[in-house]
Amino acid sequence: MTVNERLALARKALKLTQREFAEKISVATGFVASMEIGDRRVNPRIMKLVSSLFDVNMQWLETGEGEMFYTDTVKEIEEIISLYKRLNPFFKRFIARQLRELIEYREHKE
Repeated sequence: MTVNERLALARKALKLTQREFAEKISVATGFVASMEIGDRRVNPRIMKLVSSLFDVNMQWLETGEGEMFYTDTVKEIEEIISLYKRLNPFFKRFIARQLRELIEYREHKE
């Protein structure tokens, strides 16, 4: 299955017409139709927009792997990773150390 076909599948799972979907992502209805049939490439900007607006799993959209929609846990993990990447090395080590200590503390409590 192509990214174009997955885009169409996600739209249908959301129970949106091509027109409704196009309005929500601010493109023409014909543009959505062209993407879905493969006449136009689904560019990264569209994929990110669809992912953020509708909680469509980016990995699934790009590769077909994983679930179609994000779960709350996946979104939380992605946010944590995104924030972590923005830290300098000192704070990355600090966060890793704190996580290890929290896990050890919990394991000793159980």
